[in-house]
Amino acid sequence: LNTLCKFQSSLSVIVLYFAQSKDLTGLKVEEISPVPTPISSGDLWGLLLQRHPRLSILQDHVVLAWRDLYIPIGEEEVPLRDGDEVAVVPPLSGG
Repeated sequence: LNTLCKFQSSLSVIVLYFAQSKDLTGLKVEEISPVPTPISSGDLWGLLLQRHPRLSILQDHVVLAWRDLYIPIGEEEVPLRDGDEVAVVPPLSGG
């Protein structure tokens, strides 16, 4: 029963880093656990900042991608499930 309760309150998420976020973290992918649930996109970003403070330079320019949705950093709840992938998508330069 304890295991079930723990599963319902936290989970494991795979985070994919792209472009500048990959350069800042030195990682393409990492597993983060435990991730509390429910969690807002802002709180999830906060977890990533705790692990990788250098990401803070992307603070006002980054979005998260989850299940083919772009999620701005804010109060929106992200209904994560164990094993979900979340991508950190910094601004892409183009022209």
